[in-house]
Amino acid sequence: MDTSYWRTVSLVTLWQISASICYYTVFAATPFFRDEFGLSGFEVGLVVTTLTLGYAVFLLPLGAITDRFGERRTLSLGLIGLAAGTLLVAGAPTYALLLAAVFLLGSVYSTAMPGTNKAVYDSIAPGRQNMAMGIKQVGVTGGSGISALLVTGLAGVFFWQAGFLIATGVAVVVAIGFFLLYEGSGGGTTSYPDLRGLADNRPYVLLATSGLFSGAALFTTTGYTVLYVEESIGASVAFGGVVLALVQLFGSGGRLVGGWLADRLPGDPQTRIGGILLVQTLASAAMFVVVTTTSTPLGAGVAFSALGFFVLGFTGVYYSCMATLVPADEMGSATAGCQLTLTSGALLAPPAFGYLADTMSYRASWWLLAGVCLAAAGLVAAVIRSDPPVGETAMGE
Repeated sequence: MDTSYWRTVSLVTLWQISASICYYTVFAATPFFRDEFGLSGFEVGLVVTTLTLGYAVFLLPLGAITDRFGERRTLSLGLIGLAAGTLLVAGAPTYALLLAAVFLLGSVYSTAMPGTNKAVYDSIAPGRQNMAMGIKQVGVTGGSGISALLVTGLAGVFFWQAGFLIATGVAVVVAIGFFLLYEGSGGGTTSYPDLRGLADNRPYVLLATSGLFSGAALFTTTGYTVLYVEESIGASVAFGGVVLALVQLFGSGGRLVGGWLADRLPGDPQTRIGGILLVQTLASAAMFVVVTTTSTPLGAGVAFSALGFFVLGFTGVYYSCMATLVPADEMGSATAGCQLTLTSGALLAPPAFGYLADTMSYRASWWLLAGVCLAAAGLVAAVIRSDPPVGETAMGE
């Protein structure tokens, strides 16, 4: 693979890592929010919901802006915004201001998927795109894993906001470096995104709808892993941070394996990539059931690692599947639409998960997520059976 390929992949992945470190500090810090502000499980869920609400509200506008002005400018400015949002979360003096700060943090993180996906499909040739997507998506899980260790590890040595301050500094440095070194698209789409055309694309709509359920499982898992390990398994918050980092690490492995298989397996792209996504979704449902049977720290570490491989490992394949359904000039907007549904799943699921854990048991909460994964699997199966779109798609095969 040539220098240009690795330059693009490295810069975009580094951007994604630093952006995810900022965004996922909120998920790692849920025990500290609970203690700092005296929150219930339901109120902790509202923090995650508010974060993802900010993300969801700005996805479509920023997807269109990315198509218009290019990913170099939107990603650079977005990372500066993430640094500012992370700093505000760390300094929030009340629960109400915490919610306002996480909303801002989520809103600027919405530059991530439209910009990085556009970078991959604009700058990398067909045949290499799926693996590049998998590597880039490792930046999400890698950044989340780093944030888990930063926030929970440094809290015991210094204070719980220490990890937030380091994340802020990293984001500023990477934003400047990305702006100076990245040589990607300058944009150029002058019209508004063809939302009507996307809405008329039946397999795209089915895939985006499946993201509603898959996103509920993904974001709720990352939001409650540390709390579950502490409250139900009886381990320390620091150990919970290690488990969350393992979830992210194995999720990174799932994304790499999924991307590699998507490039290597034979057959029609829509069918083969959709098939990989279907297996990942069904396996996620099974692993949520397995998680409910664990009762020791070691067992929890193993079960959550396997869960992470599937429930966090699907997103690269999810976007690769999307690329078989939409044209290249709509990648920013189409990504925003899929990410919007993926994120919207986290608007209701975390509070519902927390409410079930408060009133019934964590077992009921994990079974809820198993059920939503089965719903997602049914929709992915419908994508595979759908007629392929007319015309050339971003996948270019």
